[in-house]
Amino acid sequence: MRKIAILSIVLGCVLLSSCVVSKKKYEIAEAGRWAALYSRDSLADLLGQSRDSYAALDKRCNGLLRDTTLLKGSIRNYQTLLANNQNENKKLTASLSDREKTIVELQNVINEQNQKVKNLLNSVQDALKGFSSDELTVRQEGGKVYVAMSDKLLFESGKAIVNKQGKEALGKLAEVLNKQTEIEVLIEGHTDNVPIKTAVYQDNWDLSVIRATSVVRILTETYGVNPLQIQPCGRGEYKPVADNESAEGKSKNRRTEIIMAPKLDKLFKMLENN
Repeated sequence: MRKIAILSIVLGCVLLSSCVVSKKKYEIAEAGRWAALYSRDSLADLLGQSRDSYAALDKRCNGLLRDTTLLKGSIRNYQTLLANNQNENKKLTASLSDREKTIVELQNVINEQNQKVKNLLNSVQDALKGFSSDELTVRQEGGKVYVAMSDKLLFESGKAIVNKQGKEALGKLAEVLNKQTEIEVLIEGHTDNVPIKTAVYQDNWDLSVIRATSVVRILTETYGVNPLQIQPCGRGEYKPVADNESAEGKSKNRRTEIIMAPKLDKLFKMLENN
């Protein structure tokens, strides 16, 4: 009986011990379950946040892609504009270079013309240096050389026949013109304002034209100046150089002007081509 009682006590202790161990395991398991539940909820929250962040990033990425596309288009436009500007700059540079070259060429022609006028002036002054200022004057003006011969050097009063002294002066001038064939010559006849009307001359204008023509004939027929480079012109009383109220003024106005200038064909041709 005693053995049976002891065995019962031992079995009770074992059962009691078994119950205690099962409770601890349960508590541990329950704690794990709650931890798992908490971890699952945390992961769910984290996943939701990640999805929101991804959606925001995707939206931002799409916006950046659109901006990049626009920027690429703008860059292409700017590149095209830059290329066009570069081409225009090249054209402008080439045009500017051509213009500068033309300006230099024109300036060279002008300098050449000025030198010709200077040489012509010196030649005419040397050829006519034996005559007094009352008989003739020589001047340079506006790229031309003017020789103003008084009527008393060339003609008798009211007449248009060149006298001996006038022929001598025209002969010396012809020597210059025959050496410089690229010279254009205009012969202008001028009178004072005293009216004239004769059987030969209708008025001062008529007299001035016939006097200019007489000078042309002496230069071309007597001294061989090329007729193609010389032209007569009558101004009458309408281009005075002095006051016609005095005898001295009238005397200055009664003159024949021989106007000489180098031909401008080369200069005109360059201007036409540009």
